[in-house]
Amino acid sequence: MIFLFDRIWWSRLQAMIWKELLQLLRDPVLLVFVLYAFSADIYNAASGVSFQLNNAALVLFDLDRSAASRELAGRFMPPEFRWAGAIDHAKQGQQLLDDGKAMAVLDIPPGFGAALTRGDNTSVQLQIDASNSVLGFLAAVDATQIVARYGLEQAAGNLGFSSDLSALDAPVINNNSRVWFNPNQNDAWFMGISELLNVVTLFSMLLPAAAMVREKERGTIEQLLVSPLSPLQIMIPKIVAMVAVLLGGTALGLFGILVPIFSIPVSGSLLLFFALTTLYVSTLAGIGIWIATLTNNMAQAGMMVILILAPMMFLSGAWTPPEAMPTLMRWGMYVSPLYYYINASYGILMKGAGISILWPLFSGILVIGCIVSGATILRFKKQFG
Repeated sequence: MIFLFDRIWWSRLQAMIWKELLQLLRDPVLLVFVLYAFSADIYNAASGVSFQLNNAALVLFDLDRSAASRELAGRFMPPEFRWAGAIDHAKQGQQLLDDGKAMAVLDIPPGFGAALTRGDNTSVQLQIDASNSVLGFLAAVDATQIVARYGLEQAAGNLGFSSDLSALDAPVINNNSRVWFNPNQNDAWFMGISELLNVVTLFSMLLPAAAMVREKERGTIEQLLVSPLSPLQIMIPKIVAMVAVLLGGTALGLFGILVPIFSIPVSGSLLLFFALTTLYVSTLAGIGIWIATLTNNMAQAGMMVILILAPMMFLSGAWTPPEAMPTLMRWGMYVSPLYYYINASYGILMKGAGISILWPLFSGILVIGCIVSGATILRFKKQFG
């Protein structure tokens, strides 16, 4: 701990940090990549990705051609569905589904309206292209709700009640839903923040790995090793410099894109969020340095980053709810620092949670960071010490 009071040690550290920043500024390709990721990429994710059913192409195969069939068909309206025409033969509908020109075919059988008038049971068929399982599931759910409500209205009318279900004088169960934190269920809020956190994750590993690998490729690592610098003085500045760059990128993405353009709320403490990001970036920067000790060029380092990033993202819970994962995968989720970072970030930004609630998530990142840092220092000293 003597270095804490050594002015020479700190002056060398400061010089090395400045050197790392200059080295990044002299790499225009990587710099443009960083700026794009923290601006245009986040904007595209927030504005172009949606988990809602939107303008699903629907084709009508109406063999009844009655007022009842037209009424039912007319309830499949935008923004969920859009009409893509009518057909005269069942094979046409199958062909449109096969060609991807329609997502669903509504098949209304003959005698549909007459059966409803008599109070008999009847059915309709909806064929859905579920090659995209998410959109197929949403189309099935929305269509079921439309048909079910229409059936209830017809049944009420046959019994002599008003077809307006809200005015029906009968026992009714009211389902009052309260949506917290994102009342309009705006996908841009979720996707924008999620992409910001994913970009931070990528560059937290890639930038330190690139900085170290460049030293190997240019042969400057040998010059550093014969200098008065210790291995720790070589490694720490790379982490500190990249933490500073990524905090700046995070601020750009949050205050330059998400807040002014998409009106994403910041309900909690920004100081706590940036402290969390600093801890997280420092943890992943250690992984980046560890990657650099195993690779000899940028191509290898990039492949290693992808190899680690992909399972980390799938185990984060952002794309698949933890409850839907197999037991083994759920256990693996707890070794992914992104899992803790995403939950804590949403807790701060959207829920306004404080450290008294989020301390287990902070602790998870800290524990993983200590393990990673220890392994990286040992590996670094073994290779360069």
